[in-house]
Amino acid sequence: MRARRVIAAASVAALGVLSLAACGKSAPDVAAYVGDTTYSLERVDGIYDDAQAKYGESVRQQAAQAGATPSPDQLRSAAVTRQGVVNLLVSLELGKRVAAAKNLQVPDEVTPEQLAQNLGVPANTEYAKLWGEWIDLLQVLNQQLPPAELSDDSLTAVYQALVKAKAIQGGLSVADVRKAFGDGGFVRAATALSTALEEEASKVDVSLNPRYRAVGVPSVVSTGQSLVFYSLPYINEAGPVTDISTPEPTASSSAASEAEGTAS
Repeated sequence: MRARRVIAAASVAALGVLSLAACGKSAPDVAAYVGDTTYSLERVDGIYDDAQAKYGESVRQQAAQAGATPSPDQLRSAAVTRQGVVNLLVSLELGKRVAAAKNLQVPDEVTPEQLAQNLGVPANTEYAKLWGEWIDLLQVLNQQLPPAELSDDSLTAVYQALVKAKAIQGGLSVADVRKAFGDGGFVRAATALSTALEEEASKVDVSLNPRYRAVGVPSVVSTGQSLVFYSLPYINEAGPVTDISTPEPTASSSAASEAEGTAS
C-alpha cells in the first residue's frame, strides 16, 4: 500500500501500549483491574465467544448460499482475539477517565454497522459495539490533547505498527519515514494520546492478569477505501517497547523514493 493513502486519511490517530505492572491485585478469575473497575475473564471470554460465534454463523450462511462447506478454520476470525478484547476494555476505561477529567463530551456517532465489514465481524456483536464506542472517544481526545514532539522513536513506533498490519511498505529508514509522513500530525497526536493514557493508568492503579500483561491500545487508520485496525506500542521515555518486530530490510532505493514522492 502506498504511504500516501494511509497517511493522508489518518484522521483517527493511533494509540500506544501500556506496559502495566501488577500492583497487588491478582484474583485468578480477573483479566484486568482499572481503579475500582474490574473486568473478569468471563466477561472477556463472553465478548470473544460472541464475536466468534456470530462470525462463524455469518460464514456458514454465505457458504450455504454458494453450496460450499467451510472448514473449522474458516469459521474463526483471526482478527478477533482475547487480548484485543482486553485492549478495548482497558483503553475505554482509561480514555473515559481522561475525558471526564477534562469535562469533554463524547458524541455517539460511529456505529457498529460502519465498522463491521472492516472489522470482519457482524455489527450485532459486542466487540463491534465496543470499537464504535472507542473510536468516538478516540476522536474527541485526539482533538483536545496538545500534540507531542515528533521524535524518531514515535515515528518508528507508528511506522512499524503499520508495517506489521500490512498497511504500509516495510524497510524504510527513519529519514524516509519522516519524508513519507510529512508533518507527522497523526504521529504527534498518537504520542500525546498514549502519554495521556499512561499517566491515567499510573493514577488509578491498573493491574492485569499475567496473560494480558502488555495492553496494546486499539488503533485505526483509514486508507480512504477501508479501515486498518492495529495496535501501536507504547512510547515511553526510553523509546518504544520492543514487542513489535522490525521489518526485514527489503526496501530498495526506488521504494524509498516512492514513499517520499507520495507523501506530499
